Amino acid sequence: MPAQNKQIEANNLKVLEDQLNYESLMNKKFNEYSSMCSDTQLKNLCNQASQVHKQNFNSLKTYLDSHQ
Repeated sequence: MPAQNKQIEANNLKVLEDQLNYESLMNKKFNEYSSMCSDTQLKNLCNQASQVHKQNFNSLKTYLDSHQ
């Protein structure tokens, strides 16, 4: 049985890079949208969405770091 290779293939690295960039961008956008909102509920919704994308980014980054 071959040893497990922790390396990530180049095409999968590209997918991860794209997704990390997407999550980072969405985090920044929702932070910006939140600052533009005067409605408290809408502001909270934008802040929650921003946090979700930040968590997604951190999860992907942790996964990527575990394969180096």
